[in-house]
Amino acid sequence: MGGKTAVSREKILHALYEAAELEQNLMCTYLYAAFSLRDGEGEGLSASEAEAVAHWRSAILDVAIDEMSHLVAVWNITSALGAAPRFGRANFPLDPGYLPAGITVKLAPFGEAVIQHFVFLERPETSDEPDGEGFAIANPSSRTPVAPRLTPAAYDYATIGAFYQTIEADLRALVEAIGEEAVFCGDPALQLSQAEVTLAGARPVTNLESALAALCEIVVEGEGAPSHNDNSHFQRFVGVRTEMREFAAANPAFAPAHPAAVNPVLRKPPRPEGRVWLEDADAVATVDLANAIYALALRLLAGGYAIPRPNPDKALYIGSAIGLMHALTAVAERAARLPAGPSNPGCNAGISFTALREAASLPAGASARHVYLERMEELRAVAEAMDPADPRCARAARILQKQAARLRDAPIGEMSAAFAADKAPPLPAPAAPPTTLVEGIDRAEGKDIAVMFDGKRCIHARFCVTQDPATFLANVDGPWIIPDATEIEYLCGTIRQCPSGALTYERRDGHAEPVPPVNLITLRENGPYAVRADLALDGEKAGFRATLCRCGASKNKPFCDKSHKYIGFETTGEPESRKRPPLAVRDGLLAIEPELDGPLQVRGNLEILSGTGRTVATVETARLCRCGASKTKPFCDESHRKIGFRSA
Repeated sequence: MGGKTAVSREKILHALYEAAELEQNLMCTYLYAAFSLRDGEGEGLSASEAEAVAHWRSAILDVAIDEMSHLVAVWNITSALGAAPRFGRANFPLDPGYLPAGITVKLAPFGEAVIQHFVFLERPETSDEPDGEGFAIANPSSRTPVAPRLTPAAYDYATIGAFYQTIEADLRALVEAIGEEAVFCGDPALQLSQAEVTLAGARPVTNLESALAALCEIVVEGEGAPSHNDNSHFQRFVGVRTEMREFAAANPAFAPAHPAAVNPVLRKPPRPEGRVWLEDADAVATVDLANAIYALALRLLAGGYAIPRPNPDKALYIGSAIGLMHALTAVAERAARLPAGPSNPGCNAGISFTALREAASLPAGASARHVYLERMEELRAVAEAMDPADPRCARAARILQKQAARLRDAPIGEMSAAFAADKAPPLPAPAAPPTTLVEGIDRAEGKDIAVMFDGKRCIHARFCVTQDPATFLANVDGPWIIPDATEIEYLCGTIRQCPSGALTYERRDGHAEPVPPVNLITLRENGPYAVRADLALDGEKAGFRATLCRCGASKNKPFCDKSHKYIGFETTGEPESRKRPPLAVRDGLLAIEPELDGPLQVRGNLEILSGTGRTVATVETARLCRCGASKTKPFCDESHRKIGFRSA
């Protein structure tokens, strides 16, 4: 009875679960290598070596962030198909055969073999790059082909790019078999979007076109990219390999990384081969904390996927998970600098990324918030007690404290009517006119005015939705700006309060936004520079308002993307005033040129204000810190050179 099943939803979901695990594995191995790299001249590097190693760390971390973006894309596709995304994975190292024979996944410190392994993993299909020494499997066996059955079998593939191409082909076949609407039956509000995280992969998948676009971005940016793609992961790793070999040739004793363990484990393994059992008490405690931070971040990500937009808990949990990744970095870097124990002399520890048996979300609601906060407080207490004199411990403790405060202080989000039958359903929001996309900027047309919105510059200060809720609709899917809902003068006044310049307008009567009469930069407490001036950024006109990053962590430099909130960035908005004469002229063009891997070079009449409006300095030229490390903030003191700051 019944016929053979060539393609099915279950088969594709099975493949997507493997894809999620694979992307998570790659991300962890890249992070492990980056965490092992030495940091500056204080750890035995020359000035030129320190600069190069800082660049390699930045390059590897950027690829790891891309893998996180790919992971979100896979999760979104999974959710679009009506399933719950997979957040768990097998622990390192993976047994031979768990993945196709040509793919080895294990944790190892940065070095010649590891970077060659990364090149091999990200190679395009046309490449003949070999695997790194010690990574290739002797006499690998292929996954046995299985005839179509109801129970899915894993795909076999030589490269990760080929794996995604097979998923793409099966998606096309399923759509052809049962129809697009039936295939993409999941609720888009459960997926992640740019409203929760700025990763490129955070774009809701609603049909075959958007699913294929997500898969294409994964392949082109990373696994299986054409060899001529200069920004592919393959080419980036090849660039690191080339530079590393040049430094090794110049200095045979060059050691860019700490000797972190290969496949560290916290318990004595039943099979010790290929594993390092950590015995040093400090190292064990550090790795244990790092693993626990990682596990909670995964559970919070899962929690975000269980909550439909616009419930504010969705963005809260995703933001907390991102913040935890910054705490993870600090603790994992400490682990790579501690001894593994007496059984492994000359070998350091390293985070093992131990995965829990189940990383799924908790049931949405007040109980979930309680459990997440309880765990966050546990981690914070351990970090604070570990070694307050160690700056990495102190940084992790600050971040964990900030994330605990976010979870504790944020109001519990309203559940949807489907989960709260005792509440009246929300009133439907007024309809917004359709918006058009013009050069990456949304444009909403009204009778007397057009309102433009540049999402890449938005920092969610919420002046718009709190001061003019009739025009700016909060927490709605799709178009959210109704230009004609508010009297035009009031609307223009509201838009001019947008500190980031994400909102601008064009009036039909020709009255343009007035040029600010005084050029100002306000120092936000623990936050960005808020600029109001006739602004030119890097030689191009940039409007009259902008918020510029000064924590060094934004992925949208020179603009702020709120990364300061997630990394626990701390700096005063009330520095001491510098006695300088008042400006003879207070307006005019303000030119800001972001120096490569350096500060913001400012030229023009400018008053620098504290957060409370006090004048900090009046200048006609200045170099403002944007690496977050200067001891003379807001001014640059060349700390960017010491910390290896990278602006791109």
